[in-house]
Amino acid sequence: MKYKFKTKPYAHQLTALEKSWNRETFAYFMEMGTGKTKVLIDNLAMLYDKGKVDGALIIAPKGVVRTWYEQEIPIHLADHIENVSVLWQPNITKSQSHKLGTLFKTGEELHILIMNVEALSTQKGVAFASKFLLSHNTLMVIDESTTIKNPRAKRTKNILSLSQRAKYRRIMTGSPVTKNPLDLFTQCYFLDPFHLEHESYFSFRMRYAVMKTAYISGRSIQLISGFKNLGELSDKLKPFSYRVLKEDCLDLPDKIFIKRQITLSPDQRKLYEQMKKEALAILNGKQVTTVNVLTQLMRLQQITCGHFTADDGSIQKIPNNRISELMDVLSEMEGKAIIWAHWQYDIKDIIKEIVKVHGPCSVVDYYGLTPQSERQKNRDAFQNDPKVRFLVGTPQTGGYGITLTAANTVIYFSNGYDLEKRIQSEDRAHRIGQKKSVTYVDIIAEDTVDEKIVKALRDKVNIASQVLGEELKAWI
Repeated sequence: MKYKFKTKPYAHQLTALEKSWNRETFAYFMEMGTGKTKVLIDNLAMLYDKGKVDGALIIAPKGVVRTWYEQEIPIHLADHIENVSVLWQPNITKSQSHKLGTLFKTGEELHILIMNVEALSTQKGVAFASKFLLSHNTLMVIDESTTIKNPRAKRTKNILSLSQRAKYRRIMTGSPVTKNPLDLFTQCYFLDPFHLEHESYFSFRMRYAVMKTAYISGRSIQLISGFKNLGELSDKLKPFSYRVLKEDCLDLPDKIFIKRQITLSPDQRKLYEQMKKEALAILNGKQVTTVNVLTQLMRLQQITCGHFTADDGSIQKIPNNRISELMDVLSEMEGKAIIWAHWQYDIKDIIKEIVKVHGPCSVVDYYGLTPQSERQKNRDAFQNDPKVRFLVGTPQTGGYGITLTAANTVIYFSNGYDLEKRIQSEDRAHRIGQKKSVTYVDIIAEDTVDEKIVKALRDKVNIASQVLGEELKAWI
């Protein structure tokens, strides 16, 4: 391939491109942290250079859709390709309407529309995506394609219908099977109804699932009791997919950092703006103490995490998107993960949600309320028991002196202001005994103190010096 890369690819990324670049359909089954987004962008650029496409419809989960627009495309798309990139917004203002209109102006540019997968549940989103597909020779991409694994979901049906209008189609995910092998049907059907040689979900289920009849309230229903012919299914995937695990990529960096963005709920945003004004009022008073400033920042961060501690010490829960984003991340990853949270209050909510989805044996805790008698047992279980996939803790308690190399994914549900605790907690997985690259995922609320904290931590500055005096204005 004679193509001038903007950012140098790793060996496994080159292999992915060689296998896929001119195929009409392809699946990048590449584990989180192996750079599948870059592969897709390079693939898109190659197709554009060859005159095969002039448009791309990228459908992504809510946590990464803005990252595509603000970071991935600007970083990886070759400089010689002029492009018009627009991020779909459900509330179409006059300015947004003008931006969307640029996608249909004639010219030589590559036109890129980036949409949240949830927009394809709406009539407005489907209509606009359809118009875009009809106006261009398009590469249509589903990032984290398990978002369309449910054949009964409205967005799945809409996306499958739209896919017929795309000249090229790609799916991307590190974990194509999150619950059972039947997850593969609609993901592969999006690419081509004949890839798996089944045109209906029910015939696919009959071939690969073992069914049993159960009687509930006088009614008989069919339940899945097991699976069969999985070797055959695996063989059918190979011609149109490429599987990459981090352990197979010897040239990856030791640490890989990823951001997952969330938006504040209306209740959170209202409280956040109120607290922000109060913090500025304190700052502009005659006397500002470190305690006052840090208290306001602490409360701002609590609000972004979905709770708020009132002056009387009571804790109020606020509707938020953070837990659901965490669960999306967990569904996309392979192997074991450490989940660090700054606030003890959040630990119980995280564990409750993990137990609901992955079962009670899948998670252990390691924080201030974990009895001393259980801490060693929990560490050992995480390191050695394959059923225990998740350790949830606080950097204050679990971030020092213990070895957690069974994980190669570390998720920061929230961050504190202490740089030492961040570095130490990162190193629980990244230490002697770790044979893989470690991926660090920060969940960040847009336009909040979250962004400032993570930037400061990444820049390895003294955070305390940033939050004193006039610096507070820059933070909030």
